[in-house]
Amino acid sequence: MIIRGKVLKLGDNIDTDLIIPGRYLQITDFNELKKHIFEDLGKEVAKKVKEGTIIVAGENFGCGSSREQAPRVLKAAGVSAVIAKSFARIFFRNAINIGLPIFISKDFSEKVQDGSEIEIDTKSGVIRDLTTNNVFYFEPYPEFLENLINSGGLVNFVRSYLSKKDRR
Repeated sequence: MIIRGKVLKLGDNIDTDLIIPGRYLQITDFNELKKHIFEDLGKEVAKKVKEGTIIVAGENFGCGSSREQAPRVLKAAGVSAVIAKSFARIFFRNAINIGLPIFISKDFSEKVQDGSEIEIDTKSGVIRDLTTNNVFYFEPYPEFLENLINSGGLVNFVRSYLSKKDRR
């Protein structure tokens, strides 16, 4: 799969409360909840999140509580992928489970600029900065995880698997 979009560059230790503040977690409608994404980082950051945005961050993205709302609100807001130096383990698993593509690249976040247009080739593990023509690499997912993400997450993947199994 090829993912293309503009970079929203963030720093280290972006916790789940910065992604979606806990004071809004009583909201169950993700169209309403996404209005508060990155609110505590400032209005200018929140305004940059648009359909196709690719978040690029430093170390420990998604740390904090294990709330599934954090990756779900990113996806609902149109974020097409997240690239970081590292992820909190529970955020990583939650993102995969809901079909939000996330990738670990140790050097990319330091070398890309906010607003750059990039392209991610998920199968080959290549990130192209289309603004500077620089190329970066990451470890691609194994085939089963690629299929899970392309299905839109674990629930959709299992539904698809079971429907194919029922047709046999």
